[in-house]
Amino acid sequence: MPSKPSKKIDIFKNPNPERDYLVHFEIPEFTCLCPLTGQPDFALLVIDYIPDRSNIELRSLKQYMWSFRDEGAFHEAVTNRILDDLAKAIKPRFMRLTARWYVRGGIFTTVVAEHRKRGWKASITLEPPAANGAPPSFR
Repeated sequence: MPSKPSKKIDIFKNPNPERDYLVHFEIPEFTCLCPLTGQPDFALLVIDYIPDRSNIELRSLKQYMWSFRDEGAFHEAVTNRILDDLAKAIKPRFMRLTARWYVRGGIFTTVVAEHRKRGWKASITLEPPAANGAPPSFR
């Protein structure tokens, strides 16, 4: 059965809730539409999160990202919407979404948004995202 876009985000139980560990996703083919011109916008999305009780299931993440293909949205708005939707679905200890938008009119845009669980204290040091697209470093 062929898959299709969906806003539903499936989750599964965190296999190691006693430990802080990083989950890192790179989505190099994200697309949506410019809300002013209707032209496609392309981005590399980098999602880093430390799960609490739940993790994101990858098939549903792919279908969720696909669901934006025909939607018009400003870079800042869609980045924050995705972070909000993912954080609402799994309620992580920490989540960062870095959206690196490909050049449009000679300008690259990067939007970084973060979510932190209230009262959570990191057991590892979270560094800002690397400029070259490498995952963040931890100490």
